[in-house]
Amino acid sequence: MSDASLAARSAALDLLRDVLRKSIPFDDAFDAHPELRGLDPRDRGFVRLLTATVLRRLGQIDALIQGSLAKPGLPKATVHDILRLGAAQLVFLGTPAHAAVDTAVELAAARGAEPYKGLINAVLRRIGREGVELAAQQDAGRLNTPDWLWLAWRQSYGIGRTRGIVEAHLHEAPLDITVKADPAAWAERLEATLLPTGTLRRAAGGSITELPGFAEGAWWVQDLAASLPAKLFGDLAGKRVYDLCAAPGGKTAQLVAQGAQVTAVDRSAKRLERVRDNLARLNLSAEVLAADAATWTPDQPADAVLLDAPCSATGAIRRHPDILRVKSPEDIAKLAKAQSRLLAHAVDLVKPGGTLIYCTCSIQPEEGEAQIDRILTRDRRVERLPITLEDLSSGHAGDGNLAELINERGEVRSLPGMLGDLGGIDGFFVARLRRLHD
Repeated sequence: MSDASLAARSAALDLLRDVLRKSIPFDDAFDAHPELRGLDPRDRGFVRLLTATVLRRLGQIDALIQGSLAKPGLPKATVHDILRLGAAQLVFLGTPAHAAVDTAVELAAARGAEPYKGLINAVLRRIGREGVELAAQQDAGRLNTPDWLWLAWRQSYGIGRTRGIVEAHLHEAPLDITVKADPAAWAERLEATLLPTGTLRRAAGGSITELPGFAEGAWWVQDLAASLPAKLFGDLAGKRVYDLCAAPGGKTAQLVAQGAQVTAVDRSAKRLERVRDNLARLNLSAEVLAADAATWTPDQPADAVLLDAPCSATGAIRRHPDILRVKSPEDIAKLAKAQSRLLAHAVDLVKPGGTLIYCTCSIQPEEGEAQIDRILTRDRRVERLPITLEDLSSGHAGDGNLAELINERGEVRSLPGMLGDLGGIDGFFVARLRRLHD
């Protein structure tokens, strides 16, 4: 095995440890890893793909490992993770058996697991022979979903919708793009599909920065679902808008591109650096402010407020499979309390007659519908302004099946598994409220 190949697998091993045992989000662990910068782009891409595959297919992989052990019980953590990396290559990435097994054995030797080389060799050779056929017989969606999420989704959405959610998580999400103008022309230039909302969609993979229009700031990456909230204000030309919890800035860019005077607020100064960088590349301008949106009090209320509240991100598992491994029921409860505080304060920041959009990339009702029920009960200064099919459709490519994204309450409730004919969508919740006169 080459030094670069060993370094790549060693980095993947570190990333699994960080996510599974330290609950560090994958992107944070990846960005902080000291050795990844020294790898060439192809090897860095392999590290990301390999680690993400293990996280996405962890339940299946562990079942295959368990079934291939001569004795019950899993080996120590490092050995277990080496087996996971090997099994992912053999079963899901199509790595030749000799390469996957040999590199796993060498990695064990390099990481102080020399006594386990024989075990690793035997288990992976068996998985190499039988793993693909056994994986095809597994209940993949259920095995890869933690019990607490499976039960929560089944209770909220029923078994059919839950099946759709967990099966959507087995596949990497496509690349979605929002353009500043002329989506039809950019769809042709980018060899992308123009979706009914105006979003452009390409298959995942490749270098984003080398695509036409990136350097000149014609577009930015943004999931279809994430692009919906900023569309729901109507005409924003010349209006003052507060974008709360704004990082990484995709919605900020949308609001500015629609002609709004935007103040983008986020408590993380570091994350706001990315907002500034994105706006600079896009040749767009907004006031960017580091502050806690739950207590920030500007000089005057805004015509419109967009609150993209911090959440569990369980709607984004297709893009971030580590969410399955780092979140817990306790996280949901804690986040729901924070969302309530943010939403209550956001009402104060909207002038009478103005619009407040609340959204999260979560599919937990506690972070969506329950928040709206609570604010409507507690604060008589707001009312729900139902979202319609016309609000979502751009008119460029019909309306597809967009109606299934709108619940009976007039809110957007997208779930992975919806819009399957178009390539799917992230899970998202969006509600539109109108501030009444005091």
